[in-house]
Amino acid sequence: MGEARAKQLADRIQVLVAELLERRVKDPRLGFVTITDARLTGDLREASVFYTVYGDEQDRASTAAALESARGMIRSEVGKVLGLRHSPSLAFFLDAIPENAGQIEELLAKARQADAEVAKAAAGAKPAGEADPYKRREDDDDDDE
Repeated sequence: MGEARAKQLADRIQVLVAELLERRVKDPRLGFVTITDARLTGDLREASVFYTVYGDEQDRASTAAALESARGMIRSEVGKVLGLRHSPSLAFFLDAIPENAGQIEELLAKARQADAEVAKAAAGAKPAGEADPYKRREDDDDDDE
């Protein structure tokens, strides 16, 4: 039951952090940020919050600084809403989903290109040997008798 409770609270923390960033945090450094996941330890003491930022490296750095400066306020609000004895400490991590997805797309494009080259080469190919490579015995009909 401990893992299920931690998962439920992690999902709730994900929603709460997203709402707080949208409504309460008024930092101009905060860019187009999306909270992608939250994970909570089994003892409910530490929460890891994963996020993505739309923009370049400078936008990512300024958003990370804004999240770090708002971490205390977000932690206290999460603690109030969840009603836990100890508010979990929050750590924000930049999620690498967009970069990984880009790499996967590149690999898939290379695989499609290789498949197309193989299909093109196989289009005009003929068997190396005879069309029917299996030898037939002439006395197959005699075995039935």
